[in-house]
This record gives sequence, C-alpha cells and structure tokens, in this order.
Amino acid sequence: MSEKKEQAATDHGWRGMVAGLTRNVFLVGIVSFLTDAASEMIFPLLPVFLTLGALGDVSAPLVVGLLEGLAETTSALLKLVAGVWTDRVRRRKPFILVGYGLSGFVRPLVGLATAWWHPVAIRVADRIGKGLRTSPRDVLIAESTPEEYRGKAFGFHRSMDHLGAVCGPLLAVAFLAALGGSAATDPAKEALLRRVFLWSVLPGAICFLVIALWLRDARAGGASPSGSFRFGLRSFGPDYRFYLLGVLLFTLGNSTDMFLILRAAELLRAEDPARWVAGVGSLVMVPLLWAFFHLFKMLTVTPLGALSDRLGRKVLIELGWVVYALVYLGFAFMKKSWQAWPLFAVYALYYGLTEGVEKALVVDLAPPEGRGTAMGLYHFTVGMAALPASALFGLVYARCGPLPAFGYAAILALLALVVIAFKVHEPPRAKGAEGLDAWSFGNARRSAGRAGDAISEAEYLKDR
Repeated sequence: MSEKKEQAATDHGWRGMVAGLTRNVFLVGIVSFLTDAASEMIFPLLPVFLTLGALGDVSAPLVVGLLEGLAETTSALLKLVAGVWTDRVRRRKPFILVGYGLSGFVRPLVGLATAWWHPVAIRVADRIGKGLRTSPRDVLIAESTPEEYRGKAFGFHRSMDHLGAVCGPLLAVAFLAALGGSAATDPAKEALLRRVFLWSVLPGAICFLVIALWLRDARAGGASPSGSFRFGLRSFGPDYRFYLLGVLLFTLGNSTDMFLILRAAELLRAEDPARWVAGVGSLVMVPLLWAFFHLFKMLTVTPLGALSDRLGRKVLIELGWVVYALVYLGFAFMKKSWQAWPLFAVYALYYGLTEGVEKALVVDLAPPEGRGTAMGLYHFTVGMAALPASALFGLVYARCGPLPAFGYAAILALLALVVIAFKVHEPPRAKGAEGLDAWSFGNARRSAGRAGDAISEAEYLKDR
C-alpha cells in the first residue's frame, strides 16, 4: 500500500510540473533551447574577441553599445510589424520559421568578420530574424495554453531558453579546450574564437528542422482585425499604456548584458595579465561565468512564473526591478573579478521575477483579438529604448568609467518601479473554467470607476 501511495505521489508531482504545458509549448521550448545554445556560443566571447584587437583598434564599450543598440531597435520595429501582421493573417508558424531560420544562418558568420562593422551588420540581421518571430511566438504560447497556466507556460519557455544559454557557453568551453592548443598569443586566440563561432551553425540547423516538421499553429482567439494596419494605443486601456511607460523608463537604463561580461573580463585581465596571455584558461572563465548565470536563471524563471499565476504579476515585476537596481549598484562598485559570480547569481533572480511575467501581464491587459499587436507594442517599446540605452551606457562607460554608467541605470529602474506601482492596476487571476475574463473585468472596473462606483471580483461574477 505504501508503495502505491509513493507512486501516486510521484505521478502527481510530475503531473503538477507539466500541467498546462501543451505540445506547442514544449516544442517552442526546444526551439528556444537550440537557438540560445547557438547564440550563447558566441555572445559571451564577443566582448573578448573585440578586446583582442581582432577587428582593428576600436573601443570595445562603444562598439558593444552600437552593436546591441542598433540590433535591438531593428528587432523592435519588426516585432511590432510582425505582431500586427500575425493578428491580421491569424497564423504564427510562418513568422516563427523564417525568423529562426534567418538568425541561424547569419549568426555563425561572425567567425568571418574582418572589420568592426561586420559583427554589427551580422547582429542586426540576426535581430531581424528575432523581430519576425518573437511576437507571433509569444502569441502562439498564449493561444496554446489555458489562461490559468500562462505565467507558468511563459516561465517554462524562458527556462528552456536559459537551459540553452547554459549549454551554449559550455559547448564553447569544450571547443576551446579541444581546438585551443597553447593559444598563447592574441592572434592565436582570435583564430580559435573564429572557429568556435563557425561551429554554432549546428544547433541553428536542428532548430529550423524542428519548427518545419513538428510545430503547428494553434486556434487563434478573437475576431480577425479589419481595415488597415493599426499601431496605436487607442484600443488598449490606461493600465496597458502606463505599463508600457514603466517598461520604457526601465529599458532606458537596461543596457545589454555584454557590459557586465566586459566589466568582469576587464577586471580578470587587470588582476592577472600573465595568466591572460598564457593560454585558453582565461578565455574559458568568461563562458563559464555566463553558463553559471544562465543556470541560475533557468532554475528561477519557471517556478516564479507559476508563482505569478497565484500572487499576481505586478508584485513580482516590482521586486525584480528592485533586484536589478541593487545588482547594477553592485557592478558599479565591483573591484575584484570574483565578485561577478555572486552578482550574476542575484542578477538571475531579476530575470526569474520578470522575464516570463512581463509578457504574461501584456496578455492579461490586452483583448484576445489584439494580443499580437499588444505583444508587438511591448517589444517595440523595449527595442526602441535599447538603442539609446546601450549607446548611452557605452559612451558613459568609455568616457567616465563603470560607476556613473551602472549608477544611472539603477536610478531609472527605481523610477520605472514608481510608475507601475501607482498607475497600473492588474486584472484578477483566472480561476479555471469558471474564472474571470481579465480583459472584460478590466473594462467593467474602468466603467464603474468613471461612474463613481467600485466593482469587486465577486460582484462582476454575480452580474455575469
């Protein structure tokens, strides 16, 4: 009898872990895992590649700021267009297939770059693919998932994304160890990194096959929009608009994570220059730190996304932005390279608290027929702020040093927190088949507010 009880408890535990995660959600998770494995074979090593002088005598902080700012802004424009377009055609898979395919093809070409603008152009092309796929992919996750499990589904997707981001740097470490030899000079290190970059084509190719052969469109909710393309905010309520304002303020201080890697690499090189030139050991430390960071992200994002389904999205986002501000202050005052390890571990908590949860709140605040547009506007806001955020951060970092750069980013995060804390009202959580329609409840609450009355969750359900 006890064995049966133990087996039942085990089955219940596994069922609880996968409850609400549909076939499409698992497949999108696999795709994100493969894509990030390919991307993170390159991403943490690119700042090191620049510091080796591989592309000429350039300022690494300025190039990183320009590269990431232009890339994310380009991606943002296409996320908005793809979001509106996918609402019009009511299909998601074609955007996802083309987007992931383009990124997988161009990303390894960094290994052939010979001038500073080559990785900038390649990164922009990579982000064009991301722009095409992101909003349709997020809508597909929402449409493939029961409402009461959306936070969990988005969290699972980000968790698989981060699992790929753990495996990618470890693959890079394996290639560095296998192909590195002595690599005692900067030109030898440069040649080694180029070979690692080119090998990233393999996970991208497998990712394309998974989408083409197995991913399927879900049934789209809501009516198909009519008329010309619309990018405005008029069809969305004030909660959504103030939410975008808070996201905009936060993103203006949220530059690329490459600057965190760059800061750690600078301290590592300054502390032990002899070891830096002795072989591949110093190179290996950077991707290992990045893998460590993504391991912590992977462990936090799914459970915290599921927690938002019970506690609400806002409180987790607010806490996450506080963590972000504290971590950036930590990097501002960091003096030793070993301090990057605990700071990255805490920084992972910020991602767990916000990544999937921010997207779930977008869906909560949008009407079913406008989710693609709402997700596109969200990504557009983030991306349009990315260019000034990364460019300004890079300029301040290069001219004034890390303390002013990381300090102003922390201040903007706290200002954004004030906006969503006082101006965004979160709709109630869904409660199974008899749960609330968050969009309808939000409209009813706003109408009651204009009439000078209040409406509770119980009153709304009674009226229905």
